[in-house]
Formats: sequence, structure tokens, C-alpha cells
Amino acid sequence: MNHQVRIALLDMNNNYPNQGMGNIKDISAAFKAGSDYIILIEIFDVRSKYEIPDIKDFDIFISSGGPGNPHKEGYVWEENYNRFLNAIWKHNKENDAKKYLFLICHSFQVACIYWDLAEVILRKSYSFGVMPIHKTEDAERDLMLKNLPEPFYAVDSRAYQVVRPKSDHLDKYGMKITALEKIRPHIDLERAVMAIRFSDEIFGTQFHPEADPVGFMEALKIEKYRNSIIEDHGPEKYQETIDRINDHDKVILTRKEILPRFLEFAAEQVFKATSLA
Repeated sequence: MNHQVRIALLDMNNNYPNQGMGNIKDISAAFKAGSDYIILIEIFDVRSKYEIPDIKDFDIFISSGGPGNPHKEGYVWEENYNRFLNAIWKHNKENDAKKYLFLICHSFQVACIYWDLAEVILRKSYSFGVMPIHKTEDAERDLMLKNLPEPFYAVDSRAYQVVRPKSDHLDKYGMKITALEKIRPHIDLERAVMAIRFSDEIFGTQFHPEADPVGFMEALKIEKYRNSIIEDHGPEKYQETIDRINDHDKVILTRKEILPRFLEFAAEQVFKATSLA
């Protein structure tokens, strides 16, 4: 087997210190090391350097989370990114050899705004921790989530939320909601959308499937970070996060299942399309 699979990693962090991009690099590197394909990986700094991949040069794209407002604020990168989303969608409608895209957190929010799939609003308080996430009926048939339990657990870290989905817009594109926020019967607030199957080739999550339990645990031990969490969310939330982060049925399982499965599936489809060409 001698086919090249070209992966573009889109860094949406705008130079903000984070673990997410490092985790995406680690997962991609592990996939490369264990793959029978020749894997090429390139990183693009979308927000601070206005870098965007030309989709003809890559097969697979992973677009990270990041800080800030997902709504347009007049930056150059925003139009670049919307053109990128449109280019992938258009390419997949017009070509047999598809492009594969995974959208995480901030990228997921931007995509929901771009396709006008729901309202994307500021939360009343910042969501942080290892949270239960509930699968929809469509998730039981979806490659990305079907092997996870109900509910499954993932790292959630966001100031914004995707709510009040627009069924007519989702139906127009053939998109499916595959996961929802935890059930909070004591709070009269709608549940946020946590994952969408945008197309056979495009999947996105509001949560962080790339989160690394080891790195996350080390961050939680840093005094400044620990004190900030306790101050914002209380000691109970801090302890709950500590307890859940090392559970093999929670973050560890989610990290193992979602992005590696996406990469393996996408690379296999790319290889099949090339073989038939």
C-alpha cells in the first residue's frame, strides 16, 4: 500500500495557550505512526496568520476549538474560513473523491452559524468539566458515536452554545443532530446541541473529543488554574472533574473512539477513491 493521505490541521486558537491543538497533533501523529498509508500532516494558523489550506492539496481536515466569539467580527480569517467550508461542501457535491472534515467546539459553532442551523448564543455561565453527553437516535447508527455508551462523557469547555436548532435548515442539507447536552430537570434552560452529522464526510462536536486525560489532569494541578476553577465553579465541580478524568469509561474512551475512528475511516475512503480513479 503506497497511497499518500494528506491531513491539514486548522489551528483556531488565535495564539491563545491551550492543550487542544497539541492533543490533535498527538492523535494525528499516532495515526500516522500506526497507519499503512503514507501520512503527510500540515498545520495552518487560521486566525492569527490568516493561513487556510487549499482543499485540492489535502484529503482530511481537522479544525480545532478556540477562544472568543464565533460570530463575525470583521476579521479577514472569518471570510477565509467560510470560503473554506463552502469549498469543501461544493467539492463533495460535485466529485466522487471526497474531502473529510472534523469540526471541534469553536469551529463547530462557526459552521453552525455559516449554515444557519441554530442560534449560537453566550451561555449564562462558562461550561467547564467532564460532562455527560446524550446520544440521539441518529447517533446509534453513526460511525463516530455508535460505539460509545449512553450517556458518554467528554471534556466540555465553552462560553457559547448552539441552541434552538432550525429543523427546516437541517433537513434542507440532510444534516442530523447526534448528541445533546446533559439533562438538567431542575433548570429551565434548553439543552445545547453537542454534535452534528453535517454530511457523510463532515462531522462536528461542541465538546472536545481530543482531550488528553494526562495533560488535563496536570493542568488541573496548577495552583492558578485550580483556584480559578474552584472560584468559578466550586470545589465540588473541581473534585468531580478530577474523579471523572481518569475513568476509563469516560474521557479516555471518548478520546480513543472518536478522532482516531474519523481518521481511519476518512483515510480508508480516500484510498478507495484513489484506487478506483
